Amino acid sequence: MEFNYYLPVNLIFGRGSVGKIGDIAADYGTCALIVTGCGSTKKSGLLDRVTGYLQKAGVSVVLFDKVKQNPLTTTAMEAAALAKEHGCEMVIGLGGGSIMDCAKAAAFLAVNDGDINDYIFGRQKSDDALPIILVPTTCGTGSEGNGFAVLTNPENGDKKSLRCNAIVASASIIDSECMMTMPKNILASVGFDALCHCIEAYISKIAQPLTDMMSVYGMELIGKYLVPLYEGECSPKAWDAVSFASTLGGMVINTAGVTLAHGMEHPASGLKNIVHGRGLAAITPVVMEETIRGCENEADRQKFAKISQCLGGKDETDCVEQIKKLLERLHLTTTLTELGIEAGDVDWMTENCMKVSAAGISYHPVTFGKNQIHELYEKAL
Repeated sequence: MEFNYYLPVNLIFGRGSVGKIGDIAADYGTCALIVTGCGSTKKSGLLDRVTGYLQKAGVSVVLFDKVKQNPLTTTAMEAAALAKEHGCEMVIGLGGGSIMDCAKAAAFLAVNDGDINDYIFGRQKSDDALPIILVPTTCGTGSEGNGFAVLTNPENGDKKSLRCNAIVASASIIDSECMMTMPKNILASVGFDALCHCIEAYISKIAQPLTDMMSVYGMELIGKYLVPLYEGECSPKAWDAVSFASTLGGMVINTAGVTLAHGMEHPASGLKNIVHGRGLAAITPVVMEETIRGCENEADRQKFAKISQCLGGKDETDCVEQIKKLLERLHLTTTLTELGIEAGDVDWMTENCMKVSAAGISYHPVTFGKNQIHELYEKAL
């Protein structure tokens, strides 16, 4: 057995832990750029609370509140320019995955010159960024646990990750109390995204013992607690469980990557600004069904059996059925057509998938070529 596991992430987990942010931030300087959205953190009062904690610790705040779902490269550039203008010494991401990704990219761009797309596609490299502190307010992307920042280029629709250890957070504060104001539809979407992270890292060709352990535990937690949370249970234990599963999902994809479902979803949401979790809900059952059908490796088939068992099923023969049942209970059952994708978009999405998701395609346990991916998109319509 040989493997390499490296992930320098500092997790501060626990209810009420957001109250520590002032002391944590003070270790990195006296001026912070807070990156957030235009609504939820203000309505919940979290933004005011965090600002108060920072100011009490002697850290001044510059606010950037323009991030929307599926963040743009241009938005990250704008945030970085503001950080430079005010001499910010750190970046704090306060919100869901889009906001955390934008915060990470802004911290990177604040100290690196050039076109961010060159870094995303590996034409330029850097291991420098401002210190990053993340406070997730949704339990889905796991961005607090990895060195990825998914961005969309508005000029051509490319949705792809900036990836480097420099944007692993210096501190991630996972406080499930910050997530309890999420609307049910957001909880369903982000929770399914977290599940897909665990599933895809688990079946990845570059999975390893540590990622397998974390993936299985994440799937078990989501299988047990997500639906009760969605249906109205508000126990702190359930919120902690799903929050932890989300972070685990982010950590495992940092090492084992995502596979075909994410690879196919990124072109869809890059093109039509689809909610990521809903795009996965349309694509994942189709991909999983064809993958299990084409899987000849017994070890891989056992993994699909384990996925099913984590969701309450029996083995690989009912794995897709269990995923569909979960989607039904979360009111996430959908198609790409319902999400605004048309048959005429499939050619572009297929080409774009081959361009932006080559790694995910290669990590998938069954090899699907361009024509097969085209067919999978058509089935997901």
